[in-house]
Formats: sequence, C-alpha cells, structure tokens
Amino acid sequence: MQIVKRSVSVVVAALGLVACVNLFAHGDVTPQAIDISGLEPIKDSKVWLDTNPYSGNERAVEIGHAAYAQNCARCHGIDAVSGGIAPDLRETLPLGAEGDEIFKERMVNGAIRNGVTYMPKFDGIVAQEGLWSIRAWLETVSVDAPPKDAKKEDAKPEEKQEETKPDAKK
Repeated sequence: MQIVKRSVSVVVAALGLVACVNLFAHGDVTPQAIDISGLEPIKDSKVWLDTNPYSGNERAVEIGHAAYAQNCARCHGIDAVSGGIAPDLRETLPLGAEGDEIFKERMVNGAIRNGVTYMPKFDGIVAQEGLWSIRAWLETVSVDAPPKDAKKEDAKPEEKQEETKPDAKK
C-alpha cells in the first residue's frame, strides 16, 4: 500500500511539474527592442504604413530574421516553423498587401481572446522599422515565396560539365 501511495505522489508531482512547464513555456513575451541600424527610417513612424517599405530589402531581411528570433519564435516557432502554440506564419500570412494588412493589424492591436492575451501589442513598444523588417524576413520563408535558387536553375554547372566531357566509348 505504501508503494502505491508513493507512486501516486510521484505521478501527481510529475503532472504538476508538466503543468508548470506548460504554463511558463512561452517565457518572457514582452516585446524586445530591435536594432534597426542600416535601415532607411520611416519619416513619421507614429503613423503606420499600409504596406511594407522593406519588402525585398536584404538588410531588413537580415534584421528581421534576428528580430523574429527575439520576439516571435517562442510562440510561432524557430524559423517560423510552428510547433502548434501559435499559427505557422509561413502558411497563414499571405504575401503582398493582404499579408501586410494582417501583419499591421496584429502589431498594432495584438490578439486578445476572452480577456487572455494571445499576442502582445508591439506598436509603441518596438520601432515600426523593426516590425516591418520581421515582415520582410517572413516574406522570404513564406510557402508562396519563389524558390531561393530559381535564378540558378538556368545554368547548372554539373550539366555543362556533362556536355563537354569526351565520350569514353569512342
């Protein structure tokens, strides 16, 4: 009987630990500052732009990747591959103006359901330049983004070598 009581106590303690770990799994969800050095400043950063001014900007993509890791990965997953806590942004955030509109709305308002904050507001806490840089990086990992090596497809070096090799049978 004593073994059963101890086993039950161990199981209850383990379940409590699991519940505690799940409760704090997100860690600190306070928006973190983003280093926006090297980006063209937005003239009136208090007024949100409707579209991403940094779309395709290599420096913004670089900043956005680091900023995403600091601010978004704990919920949306490392490199935007969701683990199920929050939506997979590679699949749910469309490219272009529609995606910019959704992104802007979330950054400005966050997401609250039934009084529970699912995503904090970033507007007024983190510079708009930094947030748009996250969007610029997300565009590069979108399932709808063109393949990164699409330009390289035209000339594959291994195919050119095949054409110039002498025929061994002759």
